[in-house]
Parts: sequence; structure tokens; C-alpha cells
Amino acid sequence: MQELHDAPLAPLTTFRLGGPATRLVTATTDDEVIAVVRDADDSGTPLLIIGGGSNLVIGDKGFDGTALVVATRGFTLDGTSLELAAGEVWTDAVARAVEAGLAGVECLAGIPGSAGATPIQNVGAYGQEVSSTITEVVAYDRRARETVTLSNEECAFSYRHSRFKSDPERYVVLRVRFALEDAGGLSGPVRYAETARVLGVAPGDRVPLATARETVLALRAGKGMVLDPDDHDTWSAGSFFTNPILDDETFAAFRTRVRERLGDGVEAPAYPAGEGRTKTSAAWLIDKAGFAKGYGHGPARISTKHTLALTNRGEATTEDLLALAREVVAGVRDAFGITLVNEPVTVGVSL
Repeated sequence: MQELHDAPLAPLTTFRLGGPATRLVTATTDDEVIAVVRDADDSGTPLLIIGGGSNLVIGDKGFDGTALVVATRGFTLDGTSLELAAGEVWTDAVARAVEAGLAGVECLAGIPGSAGATPIQNVGAYGQEVSSTITEVVAYDRRARETVTLSNEECAFSYRHSRFKSDPERYVVLRVRFALEDAGGLSGPVRYAETARVLGVAPGDRVPLATARETVLALRAGKGMVLDPDDHDTWSAGSFFTNPILDDETFAAFRTRVRERLGDGVEAPAYPAGEGRTKTSAAWLIDKAGFAKGYGHGPARISTKHTLALTNRGEATTEDLLALAREVVAGVRDAFGITLVNEPVTVGVSL
């Protein structure tokens, strides 16, 4: 293990924001991870778990406690069963799965962060979610003080949510297990309309795995969603807000607000999200509320490529970022009566 004190955290996040940690420990084995967690719990020390840092907004004052970087490695393939150590780089793992000819995660290419973070958020994009392929998650249960294995059902996955996210102080993910598909070198059924259109196929069709992955990477890059140290549009957490899911009554009121603001012929994006529930687009809401690509007056601005990404233009502070986020939330609420919810985890700060 490596241990540092008064260590900067900004370089460990894709936002490149945040103050230092009192203590920063990097663990490379499951046993080391568990030892650090137990030590923090026994001493009552606040603990911050860091994977790829792609979903963190850390306050300018930093973190008064132990920050634990999970840097474990392990990619184990047995037929169509895949086990990843929590510290594996997710986008690299996707590339290796595609190279092995296995489908199920190819449309999740280019998503920054670690494998251990994927079940927490139920990471998803372009028609795929990890909940569709995860079979088990091995985690350290801080309450029971033991390592446990949770089935897919026990993970309680939903849209960008899970058991781990609803009880963030309890579990530390150690391993994630997936059941992938051998479709003869083809992808899973293409489910996202934009992907199908670019590929020139109908929804439900399959394409070569490598083609699916490369297409998704190109789509993400066009929206500033693939990390590039020289491109400030990628100094972000990807999508900063989740897409709102509305019940029937709220959605009806929302449609009325849309017509009043934008005209009788305008309809907001709407996607079925279960009985009596409809999902709409956060990016559409932000844009129609008056926040265009590139919006902002300081060092934190909306991406020039995608309205859903808030970015650090190089000299921002976390407070600059939060001020922009609060402005967007207030503007969307005033325009449409919907309160956007941030997707990244906030540390020492809140909207």
C-alpha cells in the first residue's frame, strides 16, 4: 500500500477539482482494501472510496479523513463469465470483452471510471445497462464486517441506482461478475435509436462487436464524453444530471408547461419507464430552459458539445462548478417545474 498525507485529490478526478485529503491510501489487493476500511471504521475516521474519479465532485476544502484509492486488478474470463476486480479500468475491460468476442457491454465503451463503480450507479448508455449482465457483486459489508456476495436481484438495480447507492456507507465493492453472450462475433441487439441510425440498421438488429464499440466511442467523443487531457470539454463527470422519471400526474403538468412555454405543437421527449411512469430528457430540459452548449460566464461552463455535461475550463473551483449547476437546476425548475438531480456523488458539498 502507498500512503500519503495532505494529498491532493483533484488529479484523481475527471473534473480535476477538489481540495486535499488528510490521508490518501492506495490499495492494490482486496485484503488491503478491507484492512483500510476496517481501520477507518474502528477509529471512527471518515472514509472516501475513490475508483476512477469520474463520478466525484469534491469540495474545495477537500476531505478530512482517509481517502482510499481502489487500485486492484483482475480480468478473469471463463467461457462467457467475466469477473473484474473493482479497480479495473472499465473502458479497458470493455475493449477486452469485445476482443474476446463477447457481447453485452460493447455499448458501454468509453465510459470513464472503474469496474467497481459500475454497479453502484447501474451504469448505462446507448441502450445497455450493467444490470442486464451483472450476475453477482462481491463486496465488503461494513455493517456485518464480512465479505458478502450479492446476487443481481439483491443489488436492487433501477435507473442509475442500486442497493449500493441507496446505502453508500455500508458496502465497498471488491469484485463484479458478468454473464456475457457469445453471439458469433456480433453485438447484442442494438436498442438505442441514435446508435441504430448511425449504424444504418433497425432497432433490434445485431452488428459486428467491434463496429458497435467503435460507433459508440465516436458518438461519445462527439459529445465530449471520452476523456482527453487536452480537451476541456472532457474535464467533466459526463452527464451531470439524471433524466427525470415522472409519474402520470407530474408528466401531464409538465406537458402543459411545455406547451405554454414553447407552443402547442411542441412535445418533450418521452420514454416509457414502467407502469404509470415516463422518462424525459435532462439535456432537452436544459437546452429549452435557455442553457445552450457552451453556456457560462466563468471557468465552469456547459460543454460546447453536450448540454448535459458541466465542465472545468481549466481554472475552475468546485464552487464555480456548483454555482453553474445551481443556476441550471433553478432555471429548469422555473421553466418546467422539474427539479434536476445530480448524478455525480458530492463530497463535502451539495447543490
